[in-house]
Amino acid sequence: MDITSWEKVKSQYKLGQFVQGKVEFHAPFGVFLKIDESPAKGLIRIPDFLDEGEMSESMYPEIGKIVGAVVVGYNESNHREIYLNAKPSVLHKALVPLKSPAFAS
Repeated sequence: MDITSWEKVKSQYKLGQFVQGKVEFHAPFGVFLKIDESPAKGLIRIPDFLDEGEMSESMYPEIGKIVGAVVVGYNESNHREIYLNAKPSVLHKALVPLKSPAFAS
C-alpha cells in the first residue's frame, strides 16, 4: 500500500474510534480482522483481549465472527495493520459517554 492510501486509512480509522470487523484468521500473537473494505487488516494482539487473566487459543473468536474493538495504533513499518483493542474496559470507555443526558440535572 502506498503512503497516500495508508494516510487515507488512518484518517478513516482514527485513534479511539470503535470499529467492527470479521475475524479472518488466527495467529499465535493475535487475531486479524477484515474491517469494511479497508485494504489494511485490523489486529487484536493477545494481551488486548482481556483486562485480567490469560487468553488461550480456545478463547479466540471464531473465524467469520464479527468483533468490536477500538483503534489504538497503526503499524507504520508495513502500512498494512490497524492495531485494535478489545478489552472490556477499553470498549466500555469508548462506547459509554462520560455524561449521560438521562442523568443530567
